[in-house]
Amino acid sequence: MIRPVKRLALLGAVLMQAAWVQAAPLSLDQALEMAAQRSTAAMASRASSRSAAEMARAAGQLPDPMLGVSVENLPVTGGDRFSLTRESMTMKRVAVAQEWLSPEKRAAREAVGQAMAKREAAGEWMAVTEARTQTAVAYLDAWFAAEALKLTEHTERHAREALETGRARAASPGGSAAEALALTVALGQAEDESLALRQQMNAAMVTLVRWTGATAPELQAPRLPDLPARDAFIAAHPAVAARRADIAFAERDVVVTRLNRQPNWTWEVSYGQRQGYSDLISFGVRIPLPVAPESRQDRETAAKAALVDRAQADLTEAERTAGLEYDAIASDVQRLGQRIDRYRSVVLAPARLRVDATLAAYRANQSSLPMVFEARHAELEAQRKLLELQRDLARAQAQLVFKTIDQGAAQ
Repeated sequence: MIRPVKRLALLGAVLMQAAWVQAAPLSLDQALEMAAQRSTAAMASRASSRSAAEMARAAGQLPDPMLGVSVENLPVTGGDRFSLTRESMTMKRVAVAQEWLSPEKRAAREAVGQAMAKREAAGEWMAVTEARTQTAVAYLDAWFAAEALKLTEHTERHAREALETGRARAASPGGSAAEALALTVALGQAEDESLALRQQMNAAMVTLVRWTGATAPELQAPRLPDLPARDAFIAAHPAVAARRADIAFAERDVVVTRLNRQPNWTWEVSYGQRQGYSDLISFGVRIPLPVAPESRQDRETAAKAALVDRAQADLTEAERTAGLEYDAIASDVQRLGQRIDRYRSVVLAPARLRVDATLAAYRANQSSLPMVFEARHAELEAQRKLLELQRDLARAQAQLVFKTIDQGAAQ
């Protein structure tokens, strides 16, 4: 009875911990980590990289030796035909042959394999950065939509309070039914705005679940890392890193092709057995003869060298494109920051002052209740617009922060 009790207690603890983890707010860092681990494209590229790494290790080894078994000088006519023992020249032969590659060639082939693994890893870098960027955008959309929803719900509360007051005033002598109707329309508009924001937030949450595979009751306030410098962004851009991997592979492939100008020797040792005569041992070496290296081996080397030039040109183009991308996004970040500062001073601050002035006029019976609600609604709309600007700024910053790969991974 003790073991079942312990198992039940352990199971209960695990379930409680799982429930706590599920109920805890999801942070941006957690979402990014989940997305990187969940990306199937990254998994596929990771598997290709491991495959290329294993092939690299195999490329650094000598080829397998060859075992040969044969019967030589077997008679096929006469009375001794197909006899292994009657003809003195008949010999049963066992041979072992080994193609020899120099250590330099083996090291060069292994280096090519390692460069191939690095090039395959570039697919993982691109997949991970894409997953992280899309996850960050979805996270920001969901969080800012939730913040905007809080404002519209606040507007709803104000509208309901104002409508109750308006209905009471309409029922009193001298009250106005038009004022109550205007407040009813305002409440309906506020409720519709809340529904629209809930729809927007749910769509963002669906996208977030698509990348992370996890649902959370709420999201923590996002904290973005510092923006990278232009040179750092270009160096860590996945397209640039991939082109550098292409150059490394092409350069090592040139080395292997150049070394192929030196032929591989093959040595062979054999043992022959004859009936009634001494057994024989043979050994020898086979050496390929490059009869026209300038027409074959040199051409192959030149072709591989041309691929290096192409890879270098692709790198230059990738660096130029990454630089232009950084300039465009950084310009958006700067302009959005300026717009936010200006919006706070020229729109949001006057909207707050308008609310205070309208409330003071309403208390002095110089303003109507719909005018008070309109002033409050205008202030909340200004706050929503500020949230939209802040969301756009955060999305632009996320493009710069999460679209780059870890520097250690690209080395």
